[in-house]
Amino acid sequence: MTWRALDLFAPTDEHRLLAETVTQFVAAEVEPQAAGFNRDEKFNLALFRRCGDLGLLGLTVGEEVGGAGLDATASVIVHEALSTADPAFCLAYLAHAVLFVNNCYRNAAPAQRARFLPPAVRGAHIGGMCMTEPEAGTDVLGMRTTARRDGDAYVLNGRKTFITNGAVDDTTLGDVFLVYARTGERSISTLLVERDSAGFALGQRWKEKLGMRASMTAELVFDNCRVPADQLVGQEGESMQHMMRNLELERLALAAMSLGIAQRCLQVMVGYAGQRKAFGVPILEHGQIQRHIAESYAEYKAARCYVYDTARRLDLDRHGNRIDADGTKLFASRVAKEIADRAIQVLGGYGYMGEYVVERLWRDAKLLEIGGGTLEAHQKNITKDLARAPELILR
Repeated sequence: MTWRALDLFAPTDEHRLLAETVTQFVAAEVEPQAAGFNRDEKFNLALFRRCGDLGLLGLTVGEEVGGAGLDATASVIVHEALSTADPAFCLAYLAHAVLFVNNCYRNAAPAQRARFLPPAVRGAHIGGMCMTEPEAGTDVLGMRTTARRDGDAYVLNGRKTFITNGAVDDTTLGDVFLVYARTGERSISTLLVERDSAGFALGQRWKEKLGMRASMTAELVFDNCRVPADQLVGQEGESMQHMMRNLELERLALAAMSLGIAQRCLQVMVGYAGQRKAFGVPILEHGQIQRHIAESYAEYKAARCYVYDTARRLDLDRHGNRIDADGTKLFASRVAKEIADRAIQVLGGYGYMGEYVVERLWRDAKLLEIGGGTLEAHQKNITKDLARAPELILR
């Protein structure tokens, strides 16, 4: 095979099989339930378990814990496909498969991986990550949750908020979390905290969100919550390293979600414009509509190439590609929102109605400019990296 024949979006037979499998899964099982679960603001636990049956929950972790041992490109393929139908469900998937499973696998000790990951990979347990607090988001060192060593345990006190998979319904917590807490003046540490830990409670499940309504978002409360000391991940003060190892895949996956939204909105836009007539001809023959479609196509293709090329170069076992992880999310998230906005404009009044999926995707797209790092944080990071190493421009 010559280099011209390389498929950037599915470079191996394994990637192609995965893409076919997840595309079929989305059409048969994800799409039919999306509107209803988002309307009712409910998490589809049965569908989540199906992801476990298909091997999607442990996509990037080793076979010794039940995973598939695949790479960042595989993760991008799944996140893009799921988000063409239900970005909210995909967000719950990301919080589990990337923020918990991949994070735990890359940073935890072998005994911790052996204990916590097999049920998470099967879908028996639902995991998440707890970093954001009521008064600390991007400013990680501003967090106030503390973990104090007390004999053979750590005592956790504080609140975490906007936690995806923090709850599975109005009253039930998720099963297991990676919780970041302060263990010193400038020391942030990571603890594995289980649902039944004494002093751990659900504060509230956030409702009436703008979008992503089928993913559960919660505030979690730690009130003298005792966590066994052997559930400390790594050493005290290593959380920043843990975050860096996982953050690049997280931001790339969020960029892939943006691709799914953009792809679906473009498809709806083109299909509608070919059928809807105005002044005796299909509206896609009018220049104003052609501009919306053409610019959306070019931007989607550019974003998709950037995301998959970055995935190709991402090594999940080390960090070092922050600039493009940030860059893909910075670019793709704005592309998704803009294309969703154009789709509504092309569909006119119909685009504003729930009958067409674009109004939901437009609402969902906004979160991708905030969650996992704000646009402003990406702009800051990219500028800092380029100032330090301007040769990255031509890499």
